[in-house]
Amino acid sequence: MSQTARRGSVLVGAGIVLSRIAGLLRELVAGRVLGNGIASDALVASLRIPNLLQNLLGEGVLSASFVPVYSELLDGDDRRQASRVAGAIGAMLMAITSIAVLVIVLAARPLTRLLAWGLTGESFDLAVEFTRITALGVGFLVMSAWCLGILNSHRAFFLPYVAPVVWNLAQITALVLAWQRGWDLAEAARGVAIAVAIGGVLQLVVQLPAVLQLTGGVRLAFASADERVREVRRRFGPALLGRGAVQLSAYLDLFLASFLAAGALSALFRAQILYTLPVSVFAMSVAAAELPELSRLSGDPALIANRANAAMRRIAFWMLAASLLLIAAGEPLVALLFQGGEFTSADTSLVWLILVFYAIGLPATGLSRMLQNASYAIGDTSGPARIAALRVSVAALIGLAVMFPLDRAFIGPDGVERLGDALGFAGPLEASLRQNDGVVRLGAVGLAIGSAVGAWLELFLLSRLLDRRLPRLRAPSAVLLPPALAAALAFASTAAVKLVTSGLPSAAATVATISVGGFLYVVVCFRTGVRESHMVLKPARKVIWRR
Repeated sequence: MSQTARRGSVLVGAGIVLSRIAGLLRELVAGRVLGNGIASDALVASLRIPNLLQNLLGEGVLSASFVPVYSELLDGDDRRQASRVAGAIGAMLMAITSIAVLVIVLAARPLTRLLAWGLTGESFDLAVEFTRITALGVGFLVMSAWCLGILNSHRAFFLPYVAPVVWNLAQITALVLAWQRGWDLAEAARGVAIAVAIGGVLQLVVQLPAVLQLTGGVRLAFASADERVREVRRRFGPALLGRGAVQLSAYLDLFLASFLAAGALSALFRAQILYTLPVSVFAMSVAAAELPELSRLSGDPALIANRANAAMRRIAFWMLAASLLLIAAGEPLVALLFQGGEFTSADTSLVWLILVFYAIGLPATGLSRMLQNASYAIGDTSGPARIAALRVSVAALIGLAVMFPLDRAFIGPDGVERLGDALGFAGPLEASLRQNDGVVRLGAVGLAIGSAVGAWLELFLLSRLLDRRLPRLRAPSAVLLPPALAAALAFASTAAVKLVTSGLPSAAATVATISVGGFLYVVVCFRTGVRESHMVLKPARKVIWRR
């Protein structure tokens, strides 16, 4: 791994860590102010619907279409052409986003009905209102992703990934105001929706000065006749379909979860915050830093494969560690972060069970991110798109088959109750039972099960796809098996620690489980020859030696 890529991944990781800490702080406050209920479900639905634009047109699509072309121009020292391409893509994104935001605001009611069909009554009305509010800030978030693509290509990694801190701080401010002034749940959720829109503006504003400086004052202007712009647009279509498949998965989860008992949407959302943290910090930081470098090697498949192999080993090391620790320490961690106020111990158990199955798919998700970028670097955006569509279909079918039976089971005083009722096929519960906020049901766990199966299927198919184009690329099993032994041994130990610490406060139990599990994982990796363990051991030795 080059010094540039190593420094880039560290900077990306640092920015993501800070933004994710801000996000966790936001949800820590939100859990206590809003809990898991009707208003919280409505807010989650409203965030998901307009975020379709951000996720479709934002980082994922730009990484596949814009960043490779822009990075090649920079590498060829053609700054003027690079600035022209950046301005043309920015103008295109602004035009598309403006029209789409207007459509969302005007058609919020039918769109909410389409994407969150199961919401009824007050929850549905609030979701419609909040969608109109949050949509106003989404256009700014899309342009923020455009800034991210430019800054990454110039190897300015830290700023674009730390910028979401201001977005989270705007929402935290709204939640604190709601708590101090005693707003009811609907008023508090409305305040957060307004803060989402304001935070989108702030996130763009903090990046613009750096973008203008690096590009020499980029101008937003259409340049349809430009060959490089046409190349970006050619890649844009397949990348949009691939990203659309990923987003379809999220919206299918939203659609399906709206038919589950109250609180399912909020529980899924909070579990995803913890699940996506290691993906963002470890997998995305490595993949994002590598993409510009891989794009500069587009004419040499052997070098691309070698760089991708090294990146996958690092991702596998961290993803297996994260999977182990989220499963072992997930329950006290969820309690530490969210439990209190409106968020009960039963809510903690539900979020942890969802997190367990998300964590099972975590290594596959992380490695898939790197394989997708390797595919983008060699100019193939349609292959990952087809695979993503298949993954979405499989995950949705499995989730649909499992979630309704599991919604019959619930978490009671003695743990999971009526699990026997979850055996066999079943349809949705009656509306009166779904709206009972006093019962925490397990239906959302079914969607996490489908997600885990789909993640491993996608990894397998991506590996097969690239096997023909990058013969030197190692199979996922080859990079996963060495640290998997250490993860298995560490998990057995953390299971015992979890039993011993079950009566301790959440903070103590979390620290003890993570410390023992993490220590054993790194030591066993080192003793079994997993060289990525030095990423932890070298800094630790420096600290000990200085003392």
